[in-house]
Amino acid sequence: MRTDSEIGVHVELKEGVLVRINNGLLELDIDLATGEASCTSRNSSEVRGMRSAYRWNGREYHTGSYESHQLKEQHGIVQDGFGRGIHLIVLHESAELPQLEQHFYIYEQSAFVLLQSVMASDSELRINRMAVLQSGEVSLDGESGPADVSVLRVPYDNDKWVRYTVEKPPLQTESYEVTALFRPDSRRGIILGSLTHKVWKTGIKVKSGQAGGILDLELYGGAAGEMTRDFQPHGYVKGTRVESPLVWLGFYEDYREGLEAYGRANTWIEAPLPWAGGVPAGWNSWSAAMSNLDYDLYTSTSDFLKQEVQPLGFHNEDTLYINFDAFWDQLTPAEMADALNVVRNNGHKPGTYWTPFAFWGSPAQFGKPVEGTDGKYTYADILLRDSEGEVLPDVDGGLAIDPTHPGSVLRIDWFTDKFIAEGFEYIKLDFLAHGALEGQHHNPEITTGIAAYHYGMSYLQQKLSPEAAGRPFFINLSIAPLFPYAFAHSRRVSCDVFGTLKDTEYLLNSLTHGWWMNNTLYRYNDPDHSVLYKSFNQEPTGWHEGRSRMTASVIAGTVLLLGDDFRKEEAAIRAKAWLGNKDIMDVARLGKTFRPVEGDLGERASDVFVLEAAEEAAFYLAVFNFDDAQDAHKSVPLARAGLDAQAAYILQDLWEGTQGEVSGGELSITLEPAESKIYKLIVKTGQTGE
Repeated sequence: MRTDSEIGVHVELKEGVLVRINNGLLELDIDLATGEASCTSRNSSEVRGMRSAYRWNGREYHTGSYESHQLKEQHGIVQDGFGRGIHLIVLHESAELPQLEQHFYIYEQSAFVLLQSVMASDSELRINRMAVLQSGEVSLDGESGPADVSVLRVPYDNDKWVRYTVEKPPLQTESYEVTALFRPDSRRGIILGSLTHKVWKTGIKVKSGQAGGILDLELYGGAAGEMTRDFQPHGYVKGTRVESPLVWLGFYEDYREGLEAYGRANTWIEAPLPWAGGVPAGWNSWSAAMSNLDYDLYTSTSDFLKQEVQPLGFHNEDTLYINFDAFWDQLTPAEMADALNVVRNNGHKPGTYWTPFAFWGSPAQFGKPVEGTDGKYTYADILLRDSEGEVLPDVDGGLAIDPTHPGSVLRIDWFTDKFIAEGFEYIKLDFLAHGALEGQHHNPEITTGIAAYHYGMSYLQQKLSPEAAGRPFFINLSIAPLFPYAFAHSRRVSCDVFGTLKDTEYLLNSLTHGWWMNNTLYRYNDPDHSVLYKSFNQEPTGWHEGRSRMTASVIAGTVLLLGDDFRKEEAAIRAKAWLGNKDIMDVARLGKTFRPVEGDLGERASDVFVLEAAEEAAFYLAVFNFDDAQDAHKSVPLARAGLDAQAAYILQDLWEGTQGEVSGGELSITLEPAESKIYKLIVKTGQTGE
């Protein structure tokens, strides 16, 4: 075996049983005697004893269960979105087991390897659990013992106010779709995650001992349980060839760069939904009114923003979106038509709301005809059921609709045709995880929750495409699985967020670990409606508390929708005071997400975020005080934030409009209770540390 001269990946066979592949950054060893593999990075981080596994006929099997391990063929050259590289297939065979193939892809000068497992048989296989990677030995920096390894747990969706969590040894946890194992001080890390999202829900199980070493690691397709909102086991994937998810194993000096690289890598498999219209800015009705939404609130908001706030600079591309949330159907048809005319006459774009995969009626309403079906189907027909024909238990009070049922498809036609005809240009799709539940789907070819979700969302996105709608139609996901992602322009990074400091910290927990989705999976992260004064069901917020909520939205990258009733005097005062700040609005219009400076914070959020604006030769720093009772004295090491510790910087406070200087490698500030700041830092001429 040799290296092809035109590929910078060296492949050799040592002693007839060890296949070694090296690309200059990684070395992958495949032991044909045992069927195990190991991957070592240039910085000595390592995952050893890797094998693949699956559940079949009630038992667990893995590569070590097989008698024979051999290269299926000579390595092949690949050239795709990941670059140029080598594709190797290892075939595992035993007389009584299906064939198991392991596919390895390693690319020139790349810090990652891709892996996939394939099961093959002459007769049909039924598989609902495939572990692409199992390992009992993981080390960072060449050391497996120290207890300062942190594990990021990424939630499957953003429902029920779930939080991202960084866990410390001893631990036994499960992340969904992606995780990071990292050293808090050096930030050196290993990123593991799935890259294909059309069939499987992917879980990553991590276990460590008291001393901190990773004792068990498993990345598998077939996750189902409380955290995926499932009541049924993961559906079976059937066929004579069953493929696992394609997965990513990457090694990085900074785990944050690794998560960003992972986000981009997904788009090389399935492109994100493009959007050329700039950052959506405007208003959403939910926080301001909830179920008390009416004609007057909707139209008066558009009038207020047009007359009082838009002239101050709150807009993007000279327009705003004025969006209905739930309970828009309380308006009469005449009120709806007139309200939309008011909005359009103000030069604004109307937005609407829908839950395509959730039914909110009682059992007495199961006989209600499904919209768009001319009475052919009732809601009882399209509800998702288990294998015994029973309706699945509700989630968040709503029952799941089967996306594969023809009645559901006709229902999508009816509602999307209605929204297009009424002239809407934005839609918030909510409670979408209902469409990804495991169950007995009407279409027998679709056997998993994610496959059903992909089917339904693909159809819905096509119905709202510019080609079908005749105009750009912004699609936003509210409560939804993180993956698949290619059906929307934005996704809310968290569950509901209102106006309190506690809400702001919760949102920033999601941003601390989900910033990398902005402009990779989705064009924009959505920080939910920005409540400047008070939501319908909460007490008024203080001045700093409300402005910190605005700060958090601005740095999210961002769909910037307000959430107040501006008929309240203080809400109007704050809107005019804050939304007319050109420097702040210019940051929001960048559509770029700030990075967390620290991530090893358990369930808490980072209180410092940074954005490098290379086109301006500037950095932005956002700093928060999450204590609403005490001042906070903050010291931000500039080097830790990615700046030059030896340089002197001009420091501009964007909220206050003041200017100063910072040098000595540290920014020291005092924040009042609940206060936040956004600073712009520009190196003083001739003051770099170079």
